[in-house]
Amino acid sequence: MSAEREALAPGGIQALDAALAVLHALARAGGPAALGEIARMAGMPPSKAHRYLASFVHAGFAMRSDRSGRYDLGPAASEIGLAALARSDLVNRTADALPELGAVTGQTVLLTVWGNGGAIVVRWERAASPVVTSFGLGSTLPLLTSASGRVFLGFLPRPVTAAQVAAELEQARAAGLAAPDLDLTQASVDRLAGAVRREGCAAVDGRFVPGLRAVAAPVLNWADEAELAVTLVGTGEAVVAPDGAIRRALLDFTRARSVPRPVDTVQPAPPRRVASRSRAAQ
Repeated sequence: MSAEREALAPGGIQALDAALAVLHALARAGGPAALGEIARMAGMPPSKAHRYLASFVHAGFAMRSDRSGRYDLGPAASEIGLAALARSDLVNRTADALPELGAVTGQTVLLTVWGNGGAIVVRWERAASPVVTSFGLGSTLPLLTSASGRVFLGFLPRPVTAAQVAAELEQARAAGLAAPDLDLTQASVDRLAGAVRREGCAAVDGRFVPGLRAVAAPVLNWADEAELAVTLVGTGEAVVAPDGAIRRALLDFTRARSVPRPVDTVQPAPPRRVASRSRAAQ
């Protein structure tokens, strides 16, 4: 029996299991991928993977670039992913409170989760004076140059973000781009991650997206890792003021919704020996 057959679910449909292996490979690729790479990850010949991909493109679960020939996840896959996230208790509890945070701060509020390619926007609460941006619900924000992404950089284990860090550094070098506070080296990224973790939040100013400022903080799980990032976006300098009321309101909000770390069991101290009266008198 082949390794491919051994991986099939008992009583399942073999063709469907194989098709889903292609879809999982496309998700794990972390971005547009060539047919050969997808086939290798799915453990099947390229000709077979191509047939499944053609069906996924037709159904909207995948899309193919006419220019490069690479495949990526399509809108139908995003729709299912967002629907699954919407059923998460942690996402729902946090999302339900976003209007309150927006009212207190007067800023647009984003809720993001970690995805293969960065921070994915799953909730969007617009301020009374909305900001004009090119991203929206379902958008993926970069890891290194967005406040939301930097929260995951600082509060996820390095192996989780390593591939995306490498990809963004490579893309920036190839395009001749430069970040205001990064020199596009791993050491610089590590310093940034440490600073985000120490401060408990990440902020980017108008040098990244002209006219926009953002500050983000994590909703942590019991292991002190970011499950979500809550981001405030606006145009005023008050959004990124280090000791300002907006940052304090954000940190209070995320800390209140984070999962407390388990308290280590403290062993009671042994009873103190009381000296006898005669000995104490010596």
